[in-house]
Amino acid sequence: MTNGHQCQPDGAALQRPEIEKRRTDVDLTRTRTSLHGIAELLLAGPQYAESGTIRLRIVPGGIATVASPDLRVEGSELVAESGRRPLAGTYSQLAASVGVTAQAPDSYHDHADVGADDRVDVEPAALTVLMDALAVGDAALRAFAPQETPVLWPEHLDVAISLDEVNFGVSPGDASSAEPYAYVGPWTPRTGDFWNQPFGAAQPLSALGGPDAVAAFFREGARLAAG
Repeated sequence: MTNGHQCQPDGAALQRPEIEKRRTDVDLTRTRTSLHGIAELLLAGPQYAESGTIRLRIVPGGIATVASPDLRVEGSELVAESGRRPLAGTYSQLAASVGVTAQAPDSYHDHADVGADDRVDVEPAALTVLMDALAVGDAALRAFAPQETPVLWPEHLDVAISLDEVNFGVSPGDASSAEPYAYVGPWTPRTGDFWNQPFGAAQPLSALGGPDAVAAFFREGARLAAG
């Protein structure tokens, strides 16, 4: 599991998704790896090369850059000013189809487990679960800390903020968790029953529920971290 990042504001407000139940019977691993590659090689990398930032944002139905080039993933399509392209072919081919070069930012080292010449491999049902999880995380973070703007970080593909030296976020899952989860990661370790991970605390979204419950988890983590 990841404990998030030290975040700064960026992005735009979204409508709160009304998602109270999520499928947990879908194998997310393959699609999550591809989505990680898409976020890194097709969005963050080209954006970093042109605009110097790796920050991404959650948008209705998907994820997007925050600066030039204006690129986003909506459903199973990559969307650019030149049009919409299905998430198919290699990362290099898909990037070229919208006028950019598939590349990872060189500002961090923990990259997605795909290369530019690998094929994008997304399964629609799994992609929906992952996008829903990120949307729930974005909505919960905005409800928990309205003064902050969540950032989708391509390094670990988590949507997160940092507040009072504590990271709060939602991950679509990773090598240690097969399903999406919410986390609270104090920069200084805490002890107690709430803190069930080496970096802090985490709960699967399937156990928490929708944005309101995730925001409540963040509030409880903030309360205990402050104490």
